[in-house]
Amino acid sequence: MDTPGKDVLSSSFFSHFCSSARRFKTLKSSSANASGNSLVRRLGVFDLLLLGIGASIGAGIFVVTGTVARDAGPGVTVSFILAGASCVLNALCYAELSSRFPAVVGGAYLYSYTAFNEITAFLVFMQLMLDYHIGAASIARSLASYVATIFELIPALKGKIPPWIGHGGLELFGGTFSINILAPILLALLTIILCQGVKESSAVNSFMTATKVLIVIVVIIAGSFKVDVENWSPFVPNGFKEVLTGATVVFFAYVGFDAVANSAEESKRPQWDLPIGILGSLFICVVLYIAVCLVITGMVPYNLLGEEAPLAAAFNSKGMKYVSILISIGAVAGLATTLLVGLYVQSRLYLGLGRDGLLPSIFAKVHPKRHTPVHSQVWVGTIAAILGGLFNVRVLSHILSVGSLTGYSVVAACVLTLRWEKKTETQVTSKSMSTWCEGVICIVIVACSGFATGVVYRFGASFIFMIVALVIAILACGALCCRQAYSEAPGFSCPWVPILPSVCIFFNIFLFAQLHYEAWVRFVVLSLISVCIYAFYGQYHANPSSDETIIYHVPPQEARH
Repeated sequence: MDTPGKDVLSSSFFSHFCSSARRFKTLKSSSANASGNSLVRRLGVFDLLLLGIGASIGAGIFVVTGTVARDAGPGVTVSFILAGASCVLNALCYAELSSRFPAVVGGAYLYSYTAFNEITAFLVFMQLMLDYHIGAASIARSLASYVATIFELIPALKGKIPPWIGHGGLELFGGTFSINILAPILLALLTIILCQGVKESSAVNSFMTATKVLIVIVVIIAGSFKVDVENWSPFVPNGFKEVLTGATVVFFAYVGFDAVANSAEESKRPQWDLPIGILGSLFICVVLYIAVCLVITGMVPYNLLGEEAPLAAAFNSKGMKYVSILISIGAVAGLATTLLVGLYVQSRLYLGLGRDGLLPSIFAKVHPKRHTPVHSQVWVGTIAAILGGLFNVRVLSHILSVGSLTGYSVVAACVLTLRWEKKTETQVTSKSMSTWCEGVICIVIVACSGFATGVVYRFGASFIFMIVALVIAILACGALCCRQAYSEAPGFSCPWVPILPSVCIFFNIFLFAQLHYEAWVRFVVLSLISVCIYAFYGQYHANPSSDETIIYHVPPQEARH
């Protein structure tokens, strides 16, 4: 008898969900955030450069370069150049949006909230956050292992540090649980540093990043004297396909420059310094990676490089063991800065969602004296400590990078949509909405074409299918060029819009198709869980018109074809 009542309730829930999910942030012109709950602007352009370098270059520079070189040969240099060029395209998109949104934190989450809608922003946040949580725990485990290695240089401790303290962990219940004591301790120390304030944590990051870069430069200079140019011939021994495959692998060695975009509210001159920090840090990373590749493949024939510590093994083979010690110290500094910046970014994302009501308001609180989101910072540190201290997180490493590729793709799409005619709640005609939807459909077609091309490439299907997918992507990009009106962006402007963002989306999703199939499953499952969380909490508590949303926008009269 009560079925009609249930139907009405279900209909009401669904209609409220649909209307809430389509909400977006209203653009407000302002140059400062006057809220007393805001962060303090203390980061200069040099701090932002070191922040981006600290997030990008970890221990991977001493490992990934050698492992990929075993397949690509000296051509691994070309792999890093291709991957670096792709990341530069993504960085140009980030640079424009960081210049357009200089007043508040949020990064890809904030951009998608303004360019698309609430549900898209929440989905982006969830995908990014899972990457950050698992990544932080995994890095903490690696850092603990390297720290234990440093301690074992002391003769009295050599070979006496048990696995449950540093190396690996004490496995229980068939390896599901893996106890490690040092990883949570290191995470607690870094969390305390971050809670002290951005000035203090930036000083620590700057010191350790400078140390790391200095060691890398010393390694490059020392190794250059042992280079035999004969080892560079043939330069591409196994064909260009191995070079291209290597580019899809080393792409993730550059991931981290986007961390600079999340420091918007703490940058002194965000509209100008953020683009410099993003692009400058990425350029420095590209140069360092290429130099390391040339040195390592010139010192030792590529087929003789070690698997786990190729750079250290190369120097040991030349009788330069002291450089191996420097590499261990550099690895500790590299992992520590990567972890520090990762925890920093996580807390700022939680801060943004707490302000918008998509998460409990406790995440929006900022310490009145230290001006840091202490509750958010302690939360992300605790999650990482639990994962890194109790679980074998390394088995989950193959489902990482989904969030990064998702975030990069959405940011590129945001550049396109925010250049279109400005959306307001009072200026949405049926014609403009139809044009907007047509543009979004074209973006989705580009993304699907990138995924199809990636799948064809991965499984070695007929080359014809790849050509068809590429043609469809080109046609969709052509529609974006001809069917949309684009505005000039304030501040830094990404060049060649809409072609460059479209290429970013295509290649990012191409890389997504190269990930392990379990990463695809993770994307779908986490998206469904995210929708459920939003349906039962987020839609009822969100406040997209929060006073915290102060950003720059393009005046509608500047729109042009």
